[in-house]
Amino acid sequence: MNDLININFNYALVGASQDKEKYGYRVLKDLIDSGYTVFPINPKGGKILELKIFRNILEIEEKIDVIIFVVQPEIALKVLERVKERKIKKVWMQPGSESNEAEEFCKRNNIEYISKACIMIKKLI
Repeated sequence: MNDLININFNYALVGASQDKEKYGYRVLKDLIDSGYTVFPINPKGGKILELKIFRNILEIEEKIDVIIFVVQPEIALKVLERVKERKIKKVWMQPGSESNEAEEFCKRNNIEYISKACIMIKKLI
């Protein structure tokens, strides 16, 4: 698990949300508040916490070390194709984003993954 959490990594958060009650917002804010570099992704675009929201991972020009999924499993599985295209080798599937199919895709394509665990750095009260 520790090799997916590194303050020097660039993260992309698939499922970023402007809704403060959703985990797509809470995970993003937690990582940013903890000093991590995170690129929010949501097909709606816009801005969140002063950051540009990218519509997909292909729009991000910077190197991405880890993709974090906070979306439904079927969306995570579709985005994994783009992860493979970008040659990103680490993904974190937040609880509820994982599926057997996504895990098998990662195994077949040598993508290191974590599932069924939360990436949030600080505990929520």
